[in-house]
This record gives sequence, C-alpha cells and structure tokens, in this order.
Amino acid sequence: MRLSSATVFCALFVGTSVQALDDRHLNVVPRTDAETQRIQGVTAAPTDFSEPQKFESRPAGAATVPARTDAFAFKHPSANLNTEDGLTFRMGEAMFDKLWVSSPSSTLASDGLGPLYNARNCLGCHQRAGRGHAPDNREDNALSLAIKLSIPGQQGDQIHQIEDFLATRPDPTYGSQIQDLGLPGHPAEARIEVTFEEFDVALSGNETATLRRPSYALQDLAYGPLHPDVMISPRVAPQMIGLGLLDAIPAEDILANADPDDADGDGISGRPNITLSVQYQRPMLGRFGLKAGAPTLRQQSAAAFAADIGISTPLFEAGHGDCTTAQTDCINSPHGGGDVRVFEVDEIGLDLVTFYSANLAVPARRNVNDPGVLRGKKVFHTTGCASCHTPSFVTHRLKDQPAQSFQLIWPYSDMLLHDMGPDLADNRPEGRATGQEWRTPPLWGIGLTGQVSDHTQFLHDGRARNILEAILWHGGEAQAMRDTVATMPSDDRAALIRFLESL
Repeated sequence: MRLSSATVFCALFVGTSVQALDDRHLNVVPRTDAETQRIQGVTAAPTDFSEPQKFESRPAGAATVPARTDAFAFKHPSANLNTEDGLTFRMGEAMFDKLWVSSPSSTLASDGLGPLYNARNCLGCHQRAGRGHAPDNREDNALSLAIKLSIPGQQGDQIHQIEDFLATRPDPTYGSQIQDLGLPGHPAEARIEVTFEEFDVALSGNETATLRRPSYALQDLAYGPLHPDVMISPRVAPQMIGLGLLDAIPAEDILANADPDDADGDGISGRPNITLSVQYQRPMLGRFGLKAGAPTLRQQSAAAFAADIGISTPLFEAGHGDCTTAQTDCINSPHGGGDVRVFEVDEIGLDLVTFYSANLAVPARRNVNDPGVLRGKKVFHTTGCASCHTPSFVTHRLKDQPAQSFQLIWPYSDMLLHDMGPDLADNRPEGRATGQEWRTPPLWGIGLTGQVSDHTQFLHDGRARNILEAILWHGGEAQAMRDTVATMPSDDRAALIRFLESL
C-alpha cells in the first residue's frame, strides 16, 4: 500500500518543533506535475512478461556502464561523467585505495592510522567494490567482516524527535565495533572466530538445499570483559555500486512505499529508518548501511573512516577512532590531526571519497531477452518478491550532480526496513530498526558477485553461499514468499535464479 509522505511523516514524529523529512543534502529542482505523472507510468509494475520493459537493460540509466567479464566490473565511473568529474573520480579512488600509516610519520598526508583498526584503507574491506566475506575457517581472515557492538541505552540517549527510536550506546570498553588489528604496543581488541552448523532443507522436485547457521565468538579479548548486556552484530561489507543514485532517490518516494501497520493486509510492513544527521543535526531518512543507519553517503563514508581505520574527519573528529576512555593508551597516542588538514581526512578528502563512492557505476543487465530470464521475472513478481525489492525509481532532478540527475534506475530495493524473522535476527537495534529488521538490499549487480568477489556469499553476515540459500533464509514478512519458492515447480525456481543472476 502506498501512503502519502505526509501520513508517514505524522506517524514517525512527535514533538513541537518538527520539520518534515527532506533531502537537504541535495540541490533539488522540484518536479512538475507532468513529470510526476510520467514517473508513475515508467515505474508501474509490469503486466507483460513476454519481453523486457523499456530501459530495464540500463539499470542506472545514463550512468550505466557495459557489463564486463573480468573481476573489475564494479570499478568503473558512471558512464555520464564529464571529463572534469572523471578526474575527480580518480582522485577519490586514490583516497579510497590509499594505505594509512601510524603517527607520527614523515608522510603527513597519510598518517593517523588506528591505533586500533580493521583495515589500513577502504579498499581492504571493499575489494574491487564488491562484497566482503565471512571467514570460512580459523586460517581465513576477517578483514571484510565487522562486529558491531552496543548496549541498551539510557534516558539521555533517546532522540525524542524520532518516535520508536531504540536508544543504544557503545560497549564501555570496546566501543561500537571490534577492531581486530592494532599498531605496535596496542593489542588488537579481539580475534573474531566464526563456526558454521549445516542443515538440509527439503525443496520440491526431490531437491535439497544445505544451509549453514553461523556462530560468532570473540576470542583473546585484550582489554577485559565485554559488558554483560552487550549486543553483537556481524556485518559483511556490502557491494558499492550505484550508491549515489540511491542517495538521489526522493525521500518522498521511499516513504510512499511504507506500510508500517500493514494496512493493506499483504503481510508486508516496510518502515523507514530515521536517524540523526551529524552534518545537519536533525533527523533524516536512513538510507545506507545494512539497517539504513546512515542518512547520507557522506556520513556513511566518514563513519567507516572512524570505525574501520581510526581516521578523523569533519563529521567524526576523534583522531583515535573508536577507542574508548577505558583504552587510555589508545586515547593518548599520537594521531595525524592538527596540521594544515585539521583532521586526518579533511573536507576535501571526505568529499573526494564520497564522490568516488557515489559514482561507482552499475553494469548493464545481461540476457534480458532470454526466455528463461523473462519467465523468472514473472515468477519474481507473482511470488511477491517485488513487494520489498521494488524494481525502479526515478531520481531527483539535481542542479549540481548531472550523473545522478533524473535517472530511471532499477535497484530492486524499497530502501525500507523489514522484519526478516528470528533466524536472521542479530537482536541489536539501530535507530528505529529492531533486532529483526534489515533494510532491503539492492539486487542490482548480484549476478556478478562471483566474478567480482571470488565468492557468492550473501546476506548481512555472508552465511548464504548462493542466491537460493539467501532466499531460503528469508523469514518474517518474507516467510510466505520463501515458502512459495521452496515448494514451486523446480523449473520455476531455476528460472527465478536465472532472472536474479541477470541483474
């Protein structure tokens, strides 16, 4: 059910000094009534599955790049960047790839690492802009797997302008994330250990799938015990394509798909996450992160610098990153701020990394005319998968972001939170997201995962080893769709996977 943005807004906020959710981080040209009508037509659900929809082979609109067959399919700039912006993209890529070193250092532009950290650069977790992976054994590294931490919040942690906000605070000793690497003299906080228990799931057609249930342990805790009420959430680094286009979807269009009370009775009750913007100091729609905990791509980038690398920015100013007051050696160690940059990554550097992240291009669809793909697309829609994985949006018309401006895009995500059931729960809230809710992940590029990332692990913690396993882990609001996939004719199930692999 589509609700008006005003209705959703009233349901979300309480208080007297309330401002509507907007896209103040974007320089927007308002749509005309004619444009709004046109958009409703081009994003309407398909009724004919005998041929592809117009423009669906170009999932990022004019920003789409040709699909490549090598491992670097996600490493290309938006196809519609001009020459100057192409150079800016490459400078941002250099910042993204740059290895940071400890302070003090003669390389003043690159010092400030840690002292506790998860990676020495952004590329460490986001290899080739693809998905991270969970360690398969004790010898495998946990480089692209973060363990988020929090404990229940207190009254002072509430954000009262946000209704249903679930207050948390970092673990008092280990902060908001486990850093499993440290500079000399700074022991790593812990060693992350993952084990799996496998079990079989019966499918129609005498087929069987084997799922694996992960268990996580934090071994060799270096700074004392965790808080007894600590909540732990494993998060594998997601792919990075198309982020600027997701940032440019009008908040109003995302909110219009929310149905928090399931008023239409279809079992789907998507809710927006609302989070505090550090830059604007007000609530904004959450878009980024596995629970949509960040309102903008810029804030998401700055938060990753702080938590993953221990690097300060104008949004997160601590030179020691995620270290807590219980880690005095870390707090008191030298850091790279205070020179001409002021922060270890200054405004220019943060803008460059944000621009690079915004313009990692989405490759073109493959095999859109294939009869099996078209059959799978029909299965996708008739099964109800599009209830959460909304196929298409049109981005804002933007004055200063031509690559993202007024593009028909096909991310296959409603950008909303959904209850995925107890099997996928991390039991750790974030903003308005409960311990069972996750943001619908965009599906564009999913069929290139193996080619780019050398694996096909999916879901928030990488437990699924292929697309079918990911579907079979769905529960909660998606339980009925999951059960339909498990019991449908095997040829239909194969066609559904073939369609998803074409995205």
